[in-house]
Amino acid sequence: MPLRLYFALAGVWTVWGIVWLVAAAFAKRTVRSQAMTQRLPLATMTFSSGVLLGSGWFRHSWLALRFVPELSWVEATGLALAALGCGFSVWARLTLGANWSGRVTVKADHELIVSGPYALTRHPIYTGILIGVAGTALAIGEWRCVVAFFLLLIAFLLKIRVEEQLMTQTFPATYPEYRRRVKALVPWLF
Repeated sequence: MPLRLYFALAGVWTVWGIVWLVAAAFAKRTVRSQAMTQRLPLATMTFSSGVLLGSGWFRHSWLALRFVPELSWVEATGLALAALGCGFSVWARLTLGANWSGRVTVKADHELIVSGPYALTRHPIYTGILIGVAGTALAIGEWRCVVAFFLLLIAFLLKIRVEEQLMTQTFPATYPEYRRRVKALVPWLF
């Protein structure tokens, strides 16, 4: 991978991470939370995905083989997708505001947010992160990144099931209609 691409991808994800850390300081107090037994497998998959995506530990295995040719337009497309996905998830995170949590929770005075990116998909943070990871995978072009994408997708799908149940319990009058109207991850499809 060219050094300029490495630094560009690292920059995109670093900015994303800084926004995440700063915004986390403004989250509301948690009232109800997901059990650690439910959270641990998802956190493990998410962490493993990050290790696969961002480390060089797998350079001497089949995971380092390329699934796309090393072409500048492929790398640029991947970088653009990574930036677009990270930007979309940041927009969703800022729209969610103080209701956000890294784990499935209900916050004090929790609000159901249905505007901005939440009008396009019920889980736009996950959508954006998945687009960002897909773009990163395309830019890097190695199979380890494809494995990372699918690990993260599985973790998010499992987490969505728990979130959907909690949101239905918390907003029984409004969430079912929102769920019928807005797709979970991919606008108008899924």
